[in-house]
Amino acid sequence: MVQTLPLPLPAALVDEHRIDLAAPYTSGWCVEAQDVRTAPTGEFYALYTLWRAGPGFREVAASPAEEQLRYGILTRFAPDGTALNTALCCHDHPDGTPSAVKWSLDMSLCVLPDGKVALCGEPDRTHVLTPELDTVLAAWSMPNRPYDEEPLPGDPFVTSMSVMPSGRLLCVATEYGTHRYGNSLPNIVGLAESVPVAGHKPEVRALVSLDGSPAHQTAENDLRPHVTYAGAPVGLGNRPHSLVDHLRRDAGDPYVWGQSRLGRPAPIGAELFVVPVFARTYRGGSRGQPHAFLLVDTDGRVTGGLGGMEPWKDSPFTGHCFNLVADPHRGHAFHLNRYGLYAWTADGSLRARLATEEQQFKALTRFTPMEVSPDGTLVLAHRTQHLMLRIPIPDDLTELGPVVAQALRIHTKQRTALKKEWAKAWGPVVNWHWATGGVRSHRL
Repeated sequence: MVQTLPLPLPAALVDEHRIDLAAPYTSGWCVEAQDVRTAPTGEFYALYTLWRAGPGFREVAASPAEEQLRYGILTRFAPDGTALNTALCCHDHPDGTPSAVKWSLDMSLCVLPDGKVALCGEPDRTHVLTPELDTVLAAWSMPNRPYDEEPLPGDPFVTSMSVMPSGRLLCVATEYGTHRYGNSLPNIVGLAESVPVAGHKPEVRALVSLDGSPAHQTAENDLRPHVTYAGAPVGLGNRPHSLVDHLRRDAGDPYVWGQSRLGRPAPIGAELFVVPVFARTYRGGSRGQPHAFLLVDTDGRVTGGLGGMEPWKDSPFTGHCFNLVADPHRGHAFHLNRYGLYAWTADGSLRARLATEEQQFKALTRFTPMEVSPDGTLVLAHRTQHLMLRIPIPDDLTELGPVVAQALRIHTKQRTALKKEWAKAWGPVVNWHWATGGVRSHRL
């Protein structure tokens, strides 16, 4: 069943900080969807952020209306789409008590095999929460390293996690000096055999690296005992083969993959996953820069890639559309950018391309793919209207076009009805911000 669901903003939070929902984002604030993950029970979790900064807003302010904000908002939904409760994190409590969850870059979710929820982000910050989102059970954190200071070891774990069909965790970890940067960037993809619990972070067996020779590492600060390769901690010269080196072998320009970035890997089979790699982005525009969706097995071998995309015509760099999601139970993968929705099977064959230049698919340009749930539902997030669209995907991807076209028509009707119902219950929806007092919220 096609569903359109809002990402609710706690009305108490809006009132506390005097957030002007009618103000344009150019005034220095924003609400942005980050991730969605569904548990085997059918419950699902949405992570989105609220931040406010710029002229007129201060880190230490006399009034909440003038305060800089950096909130992570994590909402739990019942299988039918009813919002159950919301956890607020990453921002100090009103009495000044620090949040139990630290703010991270590129935050993401993972529902662990035991039902707990992991909240991850750069650089290698991991928090494990109860399924009800009421308690932080375990936390590992690593400080951001200013470019002019000596590296600090911290207590890192991983930057992102995804669950393989076997229950193992597909992880990404950072390394200091990747592409010679004076900071920690995602560089290692590996597998953990068990879940993290309080007092224990499992060993992550490194399978592939992005940059095979990070610079400026030291034995004191940069060896990772919990991330291993060939039986020893990853760091210095010990790490698996480089994806950049693999891509350079087929590149006409050997420098084109310099300073490339690693996307979040996605399981696409029992022993297979996709690793997105994107070439360097430029301020003046990057359309036409190369990218690759590499198929890698659980022994670290690159077995192929998702094909059928052209660097210019199908560029993910327009609008920085870098998300790729996959369904390991059916062997499907999906990518959505400004030019189309692309669907592949696990052998790398492109089975569908829904071009957004066609009127029936034009609305897709406003969405970002979040996940494919265990029951095969593709979840999209609307970037400006703060809505989730859930589309059941057919087993035969050649039938995807009519299914998505119908879902977009249903979404338009559901959105209109939802807005009217919301206005009756909680007041007008201001600039597509769904403020409500009807969802219980608490702070972590």
